[in-house]
Amino acid sequence: MTHHKKPEISKRLARIEGHVRGIQRMVDEDKGYPDIVQQISAVRAALDGVVEVMVQDLVEHYVSQSRDEKGKKVAIELKDTVSNIF
Repeated sequence: MTHHKKPEISKRLARIEGHVRGIQRMVDEDKGYPDIVQQISAVRAALDGVVEVMVQDLVEHYVSQSRDEKGKKVAIELKDTVSNIF
C-alpha cells in the first residue's frame, strides 16, 4: 500500500469497528434478526468500500510510477474494473 490514503482508510475502519460493536449490542439486547442482518450487510458494504480505496491507492501509485503509457492505461483500466465490482 502506498499509504497515501491511510488516513481515509483508518477513519473508515474506525467507523466499521464502532458499527460492529453496535451489532454486538443488538445481539446482547436480543434485537430481531432482520435488523441485525441489515446492520451486518451495511458493515460488509463498508468493508468493500475500504478494499476499493486500497485498490485505487495502489493503482494510482502504479500509474504515477509507470513511464510506459501502455502500463498506465492497463493500470487505469484495472482501477475502473475493480471500482465497478464494489
